[in-house]
Amino acid sequence: MNIHQFFDDGLAHASYAIIVDGVAALVDPARDTGPYLDYLRQHDAKLEAIIETHPHADFVSSHLELHESLGAPIYVSGKVGAEYTHTAFDGGKEIKLGDHTLKALDTPGHSPDSISIVLSDASGKQLAVFTGDTLFVGDVGRPDLREGDGSEVKSQRKELARAMYHSLHDQLAKLDEDVKVYPAHGAGSLCGKGMSDERSSTLGKELRTNPAFQQESEEQFVDWLLADLPFVPKYFPYDVALNKRGAQALQEGLRKVQKLDRNFRPDEGAVIVDTRDEATFKQGYLPGALNIQNGGKFETWLGALVAPKTEFYLVAASEEALEDVIAKTTKIGYEYFIRGAFIMDAGQAGAQLDALDVDHFRAHPEEYTIVDVRNASELEQSGRKFESAVNIPLPELPERTNEIPRGKPVVVHCAGGFRSAVAASVVAADLNGDTRVLDLSEAVKDF
Repeated sequence: MNIHQFFDDGLAHASYAIIVDGVAALVDPARDTGPYLDYLRQHDAKLEAIIETHPHADFVSSHLELHESLGAPIYVSGKVGAEYTHTAFDGGKEIKLGDHTLKALDTPGHSPDSISIVLSDASGKQLAVFTGDTLFVGDVGRPDLREGDGSEVKSQRKELARAMYHSLHDQLAKLDEDVKVYPAHGAGSLCGKGMSDERSSTLGKELRTNPAFQQESEEQFVDWLLADLPFVPKYFPYDVALNKRGAQALQEGLRKVQKLDRNFRPDEGAVIVDTRDEATFKQGYLPGALNIQNGGKFETWLGALVAPKTEFYLVAASEEALEDVIAKTTKIGYEYFIRGAFIMDAGQAGAQLDALDVDHFRAHPEEYTIVDVRNASELEQSGRKFESAVNIPLPELPERTNEIPRGKPVVVHCAGGFRSAVAASVVAADLNGDTRVLDLSEAVKDF
């Protein structure tokens, strides 16, 4: 028996292959089927089961493509309301994988249709549990992502928080303590709020160290779980619905992306996502463009700032970079909305963002309007860097730029520099040259 974890750093997403005696199951596969197909070939294994622990909000799964290309059945909770051909897998139902068994436990809490999957050997010994977004290492799944997803089964966060408490104590806590815990996410995912950097654990360790198991009552647990929840990116409800339908095959989606001429000029008013580094962007960019740099969290910020079904142009500095950002866009199902993709050479566009004179700003902060785009929880933990700053978290900024006072140059900052580059482009697009917009960037670390 072999368990292999695949990990996507950009979305902090973990998926799994389980192989027993030449037959395999995949749990929560990502959009790109390539790594799974390669792994199956390397181990001369036949795929017999594709299992979804729930309809994911933060990435698009390849379950339908794998089913259509390899013929393996898809197993998912009957509560999902899946629109593709599937086998209901919940309520203690079992799948045989060689001489091992996969058993579905109903573990609602993150979503009303979440399951966890217990792997046992031929003797009945419990070996591992694949917990999806129910139990993470050092955390549990947030319960507020299914309130506005358009699902027929609408679940309020408090109701799901209570369900999570019972899933943990009535289902998972009753497993053997040496059972390995394999979650669908690690640190950096927005599906929880405090995950560990460790990517697997044991049930015994989680019982002793996970804050979710340290709450003394159901009420205390609910209060703890609902406190300080991160923001919900705009694309999350869209991905839930897409995963319930099943996405088109990846290569089919990629073929539909239109490549445009180098230094193409979109029509005025078009939504443009410029993925070049901030220094290149500031030297010359297309008016109105958003500078979402091709970094570790590009997919998340794209889906947080550009609403689903909004057509946009995608800009990169090179052919290699363009292919990379297109691939990242497919992870959240946004290739459907790419109006065109093209390379932009440095200095080819007319709009520019001035460099901030940091020394002058340090000496005379009162001469600037300061916008802090950190989240409210960051301010509570770290405090304000500038007392006069207007706090508008980046995910809310496109809808709240009217709250920024005019009349002075605007300086934007975050905690490290990445978000402020995005924010500066958002504010500059709104002010349309009427006011200077300046990015404190990484210099914020010196304040």
